[in-house]
This record gives sequence, structure tokens and C-alpha cells, in this order.
Amino acid sequence: MNKNIIAIAIAALGFVAGLGLLGSAIKNRNKSENTISVTGLGTKKFTSDLITWSGNFSRNSFELKSAYDELSNDRKVIENYLISKGIPKNEIVFSAVDIQKQFNYVSDSNGSSHQTFAGYQLSQSISLESKDVAKIENLSRNITEIINLGIEFTSSKPSYFYTKLAEVKQEMIANATKDAKERAEKIAENAGSDLGNLKKATMGVIQITAPNSNEDFSYGGTYNTESKEKEASITIKLEYEVD
Repeated sequence: MNKNIIAIAIAALGFVAGLGLLGSAIKNRNKSENTISVTGLGTKKFTSDLITWSGNFSRNSFELKSAYDELSNDRKVIENYLISKGIPKNEIVFSAVDIQKQFNYVSDSNGSSHQTFAGYQLSQSISLESKDVAKIENLSRNITEIINLGIEFTSSKPSYFYTKLAEVKQEMIANATKDAKERAEKIAENAGSDLGNLKKATMGVIQITAPNSNEDFSYGGTYNTESKEKEASITIKLEYEVD
């Protein structure tokens, strides 16, 4: 009889404890659901302070040495031209010479194709990197001056960069966080609640585009190098408890 009473008592205590645990779980579940998530945006416009520019020049000849000598002379002319425009010699970088054999393909009366040697093509590229953005911009726009010197020269578009991007990123993160918190406070206020502790913060990737452009954002981040003027943006997602 005593054993039955003890068993019933143990079962009752277990049932009460189970109800307590269940109530605690429900309470904690409701508490975890009583949150709000907001996304803040931070933006910054700035002007590039670093520019890179490159070009390519070539010579063709049936004699390899002749082609090389002509290319070497072109290299000296280009270097002297750039120095005359105020470009420091240590900022002028020439690549190794690329040598390609050229062939012409012809078909005979039987439809068979044959190749004949058409000479050598030697090419070389030049690249500049400078913080004097205006000077390199002007140089790239007036590259016909090199062509007028008798050199077969092809110019690429300049690329623009910013060396203080880390500072811009920190400022945008601060602004995005502030924006997100203000949104959360407004939501809580309109709901008649108080904003509680911050539970989670998630930062998005930085997107750098040309101002007022329709460039698409990329999942891994976008970095526009074609525009001197840039606009960067970043998002911060915050999750708060609500009391």
C-alpha cells in the first residue's frame, strides 16, 4: 500500500515538474518570437584618388631582329613622351615583349588550305599607376599624340580606385547601424512597446557603383572602376528583443 502511495506521489511530482518545464518552454518560445528585425542603409559618395592606365604597341617584320629593334625604338619614344608630360620614370612600367609568328591561309584550286609565313609580330604593353588622376586622364585622352609619332599604339580606358576605402566602410557601417536602430525604435514606439536588447547583427557586402546609375548589385559585392565619381552603400540587419 505504501509502495503505491509513494509511486503515485512520484508520478504527481513528475507531472508537476513537467508542467513547469512546459510552461517555461512556452514562455521562452513566446519571448524569442517577440522580436523585430530591421535593415539599415549607409551610403557615401566620394571621388577616386588613384588611377591606372595601360596601352599596347606593336611592330611587324619578316626579320625578328628588325621587328625587335623597331619595337625597342618605339619604347624609348613612348617613355620620353611620357616623361615630357610630367610622368615620373619610376611610374612607367613596360611588360615583357610578346613574340608571335604570323601566317596567311590560302586555298588552292582543289580546296586544300595552305599556310604561308607572314612575318613576326612583336608587342609590348605599358601601364601607369598614379594618384595624379587629372594628369593621367588628360594623357589618356590625348593619346593620338603618340600615334602621330609613327607608333601603332592602342590605349585602354583608365580605371579608377580609392585608397581610403576602409575609412569609408567604417563610416557607412556606423550610418547603417544608426539607421537600422532608428527604424527599430520607430516600429516599437508605434506598436506601444519598448526596444529591448540587441540579439543579432548581420552586415551585408559593400556595393560601389557610379552615382545615379542603374548598375545591378552583386551577391559578392560590386566595385565599379570605370567611373571616377563613386557611390558606396552597405546594409546592416539588426534583430532586437521587444519588451
